Amino acid sequence: MADQLEGVAVPEKPTYDDFVRISSEIMKGRNSVQQRVVVRDVLMSLLPPEAPPAFRKLFPPTQFSAEFNALIASLGFYWLVGESEVKEDDVVVGPNGEKRRQRSVVQIKKCRYLESSGCVGMCVNMCKIPTQTFFTDEFGLPLTMNPNFEDLSCSMIFGQAPPPMTEDPAYTQPCFAVQCSIAAGRTDGSTPPPCPKVDTERGKSVPQNV
Repeated sequence: MADQLEGVAVPEKPTYDDFVRISSEIMKGRNSVQQRVVVRDVLMSLLPPEAPPAFRKLFPPTQFSAEFNALIASLGFYWLVGESEVKEDDVVVGPNGEKRRQRSVVQIKKCRYLESSGCVGMCVNMCKIPTQTFFTDEFGLPLTMNPNFEDLSCSMIFGQAPPPMTEDPAYTQPCFAVQCSIAAGRTDGSTPPPCPKVDTERGKSVPQNV
């Protein structure tokens, strides 16, 4: 991630806090779409060029592929998000809302990244949207991530295509009332507005789902 930036130091033995710090550095001076592009580039840099087409061939968007990748994610993402488990649920697998019962939901009990960052915008632009796009567009396996900003849990639903960004509940999610300085300044009791970092161009143009 630091390779995408200039002048950002990485300790010889980096910690998880350093990872979160560098994530926040990526947000500086970039709009929300640019942030997602940087994270996509980071993810793509971890793989050889032949990886996406090979993945598509090995794992077409079937129930087996969704369930297998859910299992792998529950085991491999522990360092990033914390403890999780695979659950069975009704998953939307068709364009007209067709559902299928399958064991392809990774339930993250309390996301380590969301808790450490304390920022709705970081969750959406540095994790949720890039990860959804990475699996859905690059690997051809639909993925929807539904963070819960109340208890900090999150559902990764393999096999279910994500909604357009402006139709996603995360798009209108307010800032964290306790952890965020933007939210802390509101004392009039009115309904809090959406986190401004989720879409920095909100109101300027039609948001893009990158």
